[in-house]
Amino acid sequence: MLGKYQVDPIIDRWHVDPDFVIEMFQDIQDKFRFIPQEALNRVAERTGKPRGVLFHIATFYKAFSLEQRGRQEIQICTGTACYVKGAPDVLAAFERELNIKSGETTTDKMFTLSEVRCVGACGLAPVVVVGDDVIGGVSPSMASEIVKKYSKEG
Repeated sequence: MLGKYQVDPIIDRWHVDPDFVIEMFQDIQDKFRFIPQEALNRVAERTGKPRGVLFHIATFYKAFSLEQRGRQEIQICTGTACYVKGAPDVLAAFERELNIKSGETTTDKMFTLSEVRCVGACGLAPVVVVGDDVIGGVSPSMASEIVKKYSKEG
């Protein structure tokens, strides 16, 4: 269970200002890899912002998750250029390799797999993003190699 004292320094950093709940959520997401319910409740309690509003913010923005994500997030671009160049097959290869579907996290909490509509690297299609790394020209046969590489870095 999350103690309130783990979240309070983040709230204090933003001067308990309800206008900065998105920034608080970004910091909480960075620290825990998701926004725990206890953290959402604590932000509501300390800032006076209604829990319903905070829940809406936490579920509206794709950057936030109310469920724990893996230490490494693998994003498969399925925008038009990537789609045409084989992104669905790349996604299927990662799903097989990780034994999860898009939007899920492995049981060991190492990887979260997700689809994104465009990463802005159309000339490198199909593209996979792992953390801050953009990998272009990905084929389905590369999924295993990519997973192994980032398993070591996690």
